[in-house]
This record gives sequence, structure tokens and C-alpha cells, in this order.
Amino acid sequence: MPTASQMAAGNPALEAAVRRARSLLHRRALVAAAASAVPVPGLDWAVDAALLSRLLPRINTEFGLSPAQIDQLDPTQREQVQKAVALVGSVLIGKLITRELVIRATQTVGLRLTTKQAAKYVPLAGQAVAATIGYATLRYLGEQHLRDCVRVVRQAQLQLPAPPAR
Repeated sequence: MPTASQMAAGNPALEAAVRRARSLLHRRALVAAAASAVPVPGLDWAVDAALLSRLLPRINTEFGLSPAQIDQLDPTQREQVQKAVALVGSVLIGKLITRELVIRATQTVGLRLTTKQAAKYVPLAGQAVAATIGYATLRYLGEQHLRDCVRVVRQAQLQLPAPPAR
């Protein structure tokens, strides 16, 4: 399966949005890794859910796919976006991201999360494994979402919003 960067190739605005979103994803995945290494039951699950519930809306915004941005589109464009979202099958694009949606998304990587929980109680090596799995899990979910966003933008031929001023 191609990466989000490969899917965005040839569209400079889309490539830039992927880079910005991936940078944000990397920073959040590092926080998830740190939380995963702490041997407190349930802490990493809570941190992962909190990170995803903030990260996914920011990624949507990068691609012009937040609920508010979609509402501002003309009716024809909005319909194209909704059809593209349905075709991609994402429940995380153009929606208010709730805890329930995040939990549904993380169920796709449930085995990794269970392994992470068990590994963290083995001193040092287990905590390193848990941190690695925590990082990889958040990156995986984020990359999946990035690919979905790129597919929707391409399919709906959506103009991306101007990048935020830094």
C-alpha cells in the first residue's frame, strides 16, 4: 500500500499538508511512547485516546476536512467530499471526534495494545518494548488516517486550505 506521501506526489499543496501532519503525528507518537513506558495500568490507553482525540481533528483541518471546513463548502463540493468519505470508509473524516470514535479506531490494533500492556511490566526491556509498540501504534493509526485524508482530497478534488501561519 502506498504511503500518504506517495499518494500526494505531484500536488505540492497536498505534499506540504502531508509533511505538516506527519510532523505533528511524530511528536504525538513520541508522547505515546513515553506514556507506554510508565508501568501504571491504563495510563497509556488514556494517553493514547487523549492524543488521538486531539491529533485526528488537527490532521483533518490540515486537509480541509474538519466539520466546520466541510460545512463552508458549496453544496456540490460538500456532496463530493461526503461521497469520497463514504467511498474511503473513514469514520474519522468530517466528524466531531469523540472518545467512542477513537476507541473504535484503536480496536483495529487491539492485539498490539494488549501486548504493550503485558510487556511494560517486565523491567527495562519490557518497558522499551512497550514504548516501541506505543509509538508504532499511534504512528500506524495516524498514517492510516493520513492516507484516508489524501484519498478523500484527491477523490473530491478538494482545494486545500492555506497552511497556518507560524
